[in-house]
Amino acid sequence: MLRFLTAGESHGPALSVILEGMPSGVPIHTKFIADELARRRLGFGRGPRMKIEQDSLELLSGVRFGLTLGSPISLVIRNSEWSKWERVMSPEGSPAGNVLTEPRPGHADLVGMQKYDFDDARNVLERSSARETAARTAAGALAKLFLSQVGVSLVSHVVSIGTAEAGSDARPGPGDLEAIDASQVRCFDPEAEVAMVEQIEAAAAAGDSLGGVFEVIAYGVPTGLGSYVHWDRKLDGRLAQAVMSIHAIKGVEVGDGFANARLRGSQAHDEIFYEGGRFVRTTDRAGGTEGGVSMGGTLRVRAAMKPLSTLKRPLRTVDINTKEAVTAFKERTDSCAVPAAGVVGEAMVALVIAGEILEKFGSDNLADIKAAMDAYQARIDAR
Repeated sequence: MLRFLTAGESHGPALSVILEGMPSGVPIHTKFIADELARRRLGFGRGPRMKIEQDSLELLSGVRFGLTLGSPISLVIRNSEWSKWERVMSPEGSPAGNVLTEPRPGHADLVGMQKYDFDDARNVLERSSARETAARTAAGALAKLFLSQVGVSLVSHVVSIGTAEAGSDARPGPGDLEAIDASQVRCFDPEAEVAMVEQIEAAAAAGDSLGGVFEVIAYGVPTGLGSYVHWDRKLDGRLAQAVMSIHAIKGVEVGDGFANARLRGSQAHDEIFYEGGRFVRTTDRAGGTEGGVSMGGTLRVRAAMKPLSTLKRPLRTVDINTKEAVTAFKERTDSCAVPAAGVVGEAMVALVIAGEILEKFGSDNLADIKAAMDAYQARIDAR
C-alpha cells in the first residue's frame, strides 16, 4: 500500500510529508522534486507569495546513495516567510488585534471554527490553505520517479479559464510538457492562451478571481489496475476522490464524462476491435477505464476549479462575535490558480496510479515489480 501524510501550516515553520510503501531501489533525484515544486508556482494570475517562497526542500529519510530503501520517505519544505509570521503565529506574541473573526465565504473558516470550537479563524485557515499542496506535490514527485521506472508518464494542461476555452482538440503528450509549462497559463493552445490571460487581467483589475478546468493525462498505464469487484476499489472512484480533494476543486470527470451524458449510447462508448494480434479501441471516450478497471494505455482525468474565494474586493460575511454584517478579512491571494492546480492534479493522479501498480504487482523492490509487470503483460499479449 502506498500512502502519504502531510503536516504543517501555511505560515508555520515548514510543511512536511511522509510517504510510505515505496519499494527499494527507486532512483530519487532531489532536483526533480524541487523542479516539481517550482512548477506548482507557475501561472499567470498567481499572487506575490509565489515570487517570494522558494520551497526549500530537505530529504530526511528513506533514501540512501540516491536510492529508496523501502522505508518511509520523509521530506520537509521550509517556509521562507516564517520569520515574518512567527509573532502572529505564536500565542506569546499574538496581540488581540491579530484574532480573525470575519470568516471568508467559500473557505473552511466558519465551518472549521464551528467544528473545532475556535474563536480565531487563523487556527483554521493556516491548515486549510492551498499551501498544503506543496507537500502533496513533493509526494507526487516521488510517485512520478517510481512511475518513470515502469513506463508511465504524466502531463497536465489547462482546458479553460473563465469562458476562454482551448479550441484545439490536440492532445499533449509527455514530450509537450516543457512547452506547456512555458505557456503563461499552461495551455496547449496558443490562441486560447491569449484569451485566458486577457480574462485573468480583467478579473484582477476588478479585484475578482477566475476558475477553470484542467486535464491530467497519464501515458503507459497498465491494463487491469483497479477492480470491478468492490465499490471502493474502482480506479475511477479512487481518482475522483484524490483529485476532488485538491483545494477549490468542485467537479471531476474521467474521459468525456459530462459530455457523454448528453449523447446516446451508440455515440458514447469505445468499440472494441482486434488488429495486429491485439484488442484495440479507435476512440477514447471513457478516458481509459471500464467498470472501474484501467483499459491500458492512456488515462484522462479533468477537474473543474471554482474561482478562488479570497478576493481583493472582499465578500460579505458576519463577525462571529458581534454578529454584525462585515466584509471578510483579506489574505494574500491569486487571481487565478488553475495552471498550478493542474500540476497538483498530476501529483494526485501519479500517487493513485503508483499505489494501484504497487497493489497489483506489489513487492519490496523495484526489480521484482518490473519482472511481475513484464510477466503479466506477456500473459495478456499471449491471449
